[in-house]
Amino acid sequence: MGNSIADQIPVDLKNAMLSKAKVEIATLRAVKSAFLLENTKEGSTGEISDEVALQLISKLYKQRMDAHAIYIDQKREDLAEEEAQQAKILEKYLPKQLTEEEVREQLKLIVAQVGATSMSDMGKVMGMAMGKLKGKADGAVISKLVKEVLN
Repeated sequence: MGNSIADQIPVDLKNAMLSKAKVEIATLRAVKSAFLLENTKEGSTGEISDEVALQLISKLYKQRMDAHAIYIDQKREDLAEEEAQQAKILEKYLPKQLTEEEVREQLKLIVAQVGATSMSDMGKVMGMAMGKLKGKADGAVISKLVKEVLN
């Protein structure tokens, strides 16, 4: 890709505007706003690293998925559908998410690596797992699977 994610978003937004892709425009504007907000924070260099970009996009993605679930509960399929479409657009910028099975395999390796034997080692395992799987799996999923693996 060569370009950083922060450079890619305005380009994609411009293309979305040219093709009048309403959902994509709304989604990418939200990303752009999140980046602008990040740049106004104290200590900001005005540069958004890919790591920060992924954190911000990941947060937006999670918000879309949560909203999607709420709308489904409320039988508002129209609104749920838009959230799902936005999530799908955001997904393109995120690393491929690991399946639970893939996460479980990684955790077994980490457990062996740190020599974890019981739940009292959960902190050690979680620390390493979050570092290794950051952005590739949801923290709640990792936590649940660490407990499974250690029990």
